[in-house]
Amino acid sequence: MWTKEFQCGGTESGLLDCRSSGSDRNTCSPGKAVGLTCSEPVRLVGGHSRCAGTLELNHQGDWRPVGDSDSDSEWNLKRAAVACRELDCGSAVSVGSRKDSSYRSVWWISSDCVQSGSALRGCAISESSYYILDLTCSDSVRLVNGTSLCSGRLEVKSNHSNQWWSSVCEADFDQQDAEVVCRELGCGAPSVLKGVTYGEVEDPTWTKEFQCGGTESALLDCRSSGSDRNTCSPGKAVGLTCSESVRLVGRGSHCAGTLEVKHGDWRPVRHDDWTLREADVACRELDCGSAVSVEERDESSDRSVWWIRSDCIQSGSSLRDCALSYSFSSILNLTCSGKPISDIIYESNVSSMFLPPSQ
Repeated sequence: MWTKEFQCGGTESGLLDCRSSGSDRNTCSPGKAVGLTCSEPVRLVGGHSRCAGTLELNHQGDWRPVGDSDSDSEWNLKRAAVACRELDCGSAVSVGSRKDSSYRSVWWISSDCVQSGSALRGCAISESSYYILDLTCSDSVRLVNGTSLCSGRLEVKSNHSNQWWSSVCEADFDQQDAEVVCRELGCGAPSVLKGVTYGEVEDPTWTKEFQCGGTESALLDCRSSGSDRNTCSPGKAVGLTCSESVRLVGRGSHCAGTLEVKHGDWRPVRHDDWTLREADVACRELDCGSAVSVEERDESSDRSVWWIRSDCIQSGSSLRDCALSYSFSSILNLTCSGKPISDIIYESNVSSMFLPPSQ
């Protein structure tokens, strides 16, 4: 063990530049060695809050924006969530490329490196690009331990105490509160409230009851009760699922048409050799049973679309989490059965009971 006490002023460039005590310390109790976590050198600049703006990274002493290769972004919400966590912001709400006025030095972040669990700084490569990354995270709410960025246990971070994320007791939360949270996270309307437990709740717990009208843009804009609640029974934290921002348009049916995803804005999905396997994911998110057909429709020119890679979907992620900004002329038309697959199997079995015997 180190035998002297460090007496740093906090401005020194190296620990051994600090003064230290004259006398030696000869003992240190078991389990009392220093464990330290430093925040990652990541920031968002130029946005409306510390959780929105151009993503910048300090690597090798040099602050630079994070770049994209061109206007077709290689960042989806799943990757952006890594940056939001490092910033101690909430969930990733939107991400996209912006063309700068000049060709400039950027940090290129390898997708494979980020997905391996490494921090952004450990994945940075020096490059040059016109295109830089803009990112919006939620300031003070997030959903954790869910199957997508639109589901999980609700946690809230106070503007007044920037130290802790707190779970919310379900007794203090209703449908109007849920509508505000889903809107703040860029998701669809609440589809399940208080129905699922997403992991054990540990202290701290939010101590006041939210009293939202349902139209507020952020949960912390809502009124709250004056008195504190000091206890929340185990398993009683809010588990919330917001519907995914997915729709089928153009055929007068909820379950057939051009597939569109909302990720900042509504755009059609690029046709990318989707099979019925990938299409089934979209039909499930739409509560439209199983996929019946997948068709390609060619537009007269390239347009802004979402490119949703099949490997991302097959990993269990939602369509919205996998969306990449792209320009393309071929878009996806999809027809779903309109019924849950269990109903289709049941109806098929019943029908077969009444078929005439084969000759």
